Amino acid sequence: MSFFETRHLTKTFGGLTAVSDLSFHVDEGEIYGLIGPNGSGKTTVFNVITGYYPITSGTVFFKGQELKGLPTWKICKRGIGRTFQIVKPLRRMTVLENVMASAFNLTGKSSEARDRAIEVLDFCDLTKKQDFPAKGLTIGDRKRLEIARSLATGPQLLLLDETMAGLTPQEQAEGVGLIRKIRNSGITIIIVEHIMQVIMNICDRILCINYGQEIAKGTPLEVGNNQAVVEAYLGKE
Repeated sequence: MSFFETRHLTKTFGGLTAVSDLSFHVDEGEIYGLIGPNGSGKTTVFNVITGYYPITSGTVFFKGQELKGLPTWKICKRGIGRTFQIVKPLRRMTVLENVMASAFNLTGKSSEARDRAIEVLDFCDLTKKQDFPAKGLTIGDRKRLEIARSLATGPQLLLLDETMAGLTPQEQAEGVGLIRKIRNSGITIIIVEHIMQVIMNICDRILCINYGQEIAKGTPLEVGNNQAVVEAYLGKE
């Protein structure tokens, strides 16, 4: 069995099918891309995997164990972390306190949570800003804080939802470096991203969906040259 796998995953909202019969697997150590035009169902896939939305049908497996029906906190405890497309740090708390809050997923002791938070902030190059209030951060630092908060939970699989959106080219380059650093630390990654230069450069394999359905999967080169993918983004000629 794969490190992570979905089987015939389907999510409906009333008469609307947001994710339809989606099956894919991710190997341990991969950076796996999930792409598609706006409204294609990418974030819904993340929400279903992590328990924010109940699964309509199909199932999800992580390290051989089924996740269907588990609440979000138990899925996090199993080792799946995530970021959110719209970052919402705890604004009145410092950067360090924000990361400490996430570290309590691993421990009930404040001293251990603080140690974990300091370690993660160093990893994410945020140490110099650990005492800054989160509400005063730039969008680039807020995105980095969002990643740090997710890492503090101790994930073995990390779901990144548009962590490059709104960043400058320099910040994007630094973000790519951080993602590679995360993978090199032993964490498997599934990434949703609209910036194709980022996706094509860092992913081992990619799945493209539209209207919640698979339209192509394979290497970046294979997916990038797939006519159905081109039409999904740009329309037919």
